[in-house]
Amino acid sequence: MSSMTMQKSFAASKTFTPAPPVHAKAAVVRSRRSQRAVRVNAGFIGSPENVIMVVSTTAFLVAGRFGLAPTVRQQASSGLRLVDNGTKGLSTGDPSGFTAVDVLGHGVMGHVIGTATILSLRALGKI
Repeated sequence: MSSMTMQKSFAASKTFTPAPPVHAKAAVVRSRRSQRAVRVNAGFIGSPENVIMVVSTTAFLVAGRFGLAPTVRQQASSGLRLVDNGTKGLSTGDPSGFTAVDVLGHGVMGHVIGTATILSLRALGKI
């Protein structure tokens, strides 16, 4: 069948109706225990979820900045003691040598601990 014949027969057919557009439906995560939707109420500053994330991220950033946690400049030895390895080509404006890599690394760890705290408190029904 040639393409011209196909176009004519397709145009001549009046029974063709296109399918209605399929809209993406929002996925709702359901808890296995209680069949209710899991929802985080973090709509405003000061919510329990917001406070947990701010405190956990701030704690990790402060620990790294003031030398209580390993950084690019102070790495941990096998005895978990912080050893200053010098600058090794790193130039930062921070007096303690806190770099962007340190900010990202400690921020990620703060978010991981904050997320774990929120999810565990959510599972216990405390939030």
